[in-house]
Amino acid sequence: MESKNLWVYIETEEGCARSVGLELLNPGRRMADKLGEKLVAVVLGQGIASVAAQAVACGADQVITVEGEEYLHYNSDAQTYAMTKLIEKYRPSIVLYGATNNGRDVGPRVACALRTGLTADCTGLDIDEQGLLASTRPAFGGNLMATISCPNTRPQMSTVRPGVFKKPVPDEGRRGEIISEDIHIPAGELRVRLVERVREVAQAVHLEDAEVIVSGGRGLKSGENFALIRQLAEAMGGEVGASRAAVDAGWIPHAHQVGQTGKTVAPKIYVAVGISGAIQHLAGMSGADTVIAINKDPEAPIFSVADYGIVGDAFEVVPALIEALKAHKK
Repeated sequence: MESKNLWVYIETEEGCARSVGLELLNPGRRMADKLGEKLVAVVLGQGIASVAAQAVACGADQVITVEGEEYLHYNSDAQTYAMTKLIEKYRPSIVLYGATNNGRDVGPRVACALRTGLTADCTGLDIDEQGLLASTRPAFGGNLMATISCPNTRPQMSTVRPGVFKKPVPDEGRRGEIISEDIHIPAGELRVRLVERVREVAQAVHLEDAEVIVSGGRGLKSGENFALIRQLAEAMGGEVGASRAAVDAGWIPHAHQVGQTGKTVAPKIYVAVGISGAIQHLAGMSGADTVIAINKDPEAPIFSVADYGIVGDAFEVVPALIEALKAHKK
């Protein structure tokens, strides 16, 4: 049986779609059209009818849904079992996952079960001249970009960083086919059960969805000085981000980190305060529409990608910006 169609795994949480799956429908639509195949969204969860409709509005030709209590909250065994069964039945040529904690877990498990390859943490996707999925990801510490293909096994699989692609503009008039599959993991194969759910600070940091992000770096000199970043972010109605140097110094939790080893973001406005602009950080915020850099070093690499740059002491510039924003709101 020939492998055909491009699948996007749509993560859900309590009946709601996570952004990364909807983002992947954007390149998915483009590549499916290039291949002349269908774009199929796969949704596992409970109470997910609205997610299926959302996937169709965002470009999916078909949506395959699997519902059950074991899918309400993410469970490695249940998700891997269901995805493996679906792929064995329908034989897609390509499957894309978000490079989230869940996607990074289920994607490799499914790839191992199916004895196929998977390219992790991708920042670019395309179809090459041979009709293969070309997955681009940072390599050698982010200093090179490698494009990887999987010519010999199917499906071709990749995990893609959140924020790399923009969510499609929904077209509520689109129509698509909804296919419901009844798949339940045998009780003996469900090795982990949810006992208690704890919401961590990471879940309160929504950098991937933020339209405005204000990030601080090594130039802030201490964790206490991140109060300035929080004040500026509040004045701009945005979220607080950070460079790896600030996180490694213990000034702010990892959930705020932007960059190759943190989160990939694509806000309308990205403000970098005291961040030099190492390539690893730039890899995480290159999708921003407008970049504003504040740094006292006029030679800082961050200025090479900034739309607006302020050369000055952050401890003088940021308070002035906060006051100006407050005055503007009055």
